[in-house]
Amino acid sequence: MIDDVLCRRLVDKARQAQQHAYAPYSKFTVGAALLAGDGTIYTGCNVENSSYGLTICAERNAIFHAVACGCRDFRAIAIAGSSSGYTVPCGACRQVMAEFNIADVIMVRPDDTYTVVPLQKLLPYTFTL
Repeated sequence: MIDDVLCRRLVDKARQAQQHAYAPYSKFTVGAALLAGDGTIYTGCNVENSSYGLTICAERNAIFHAVACGCRDFRAIAIAGSSSGYTVPCGACRQVMAEFNIADVIMVRPDDTYTVVPLQKLLPYTFTL
């Protein structure tokens, strides 16, 4: 489990990334901040498309950005959105998080309070080949 100072840093980075979201259809903006094992933070935001299937969530955007930069070791991810409660990752994002063994998911509320949940609790039965 990561400490409060690091969680707050990830929440701040997720909020910054949220400002770059492209969500003209849903108006639901999300930012994510992914903590790598070496301390690097990778960010992502949701990017919508009029063909909804082509939309990418902030979480997967951050993970794919990190992978494209050569990173494969992750500790935690913070997710901040424009929901009225905690911003919870969708099933597809949970499965991608499981693929890369992201241990902790930091879900953020509008007032920037957060809860840290182990991914295994959010996705107890991951798909594996």
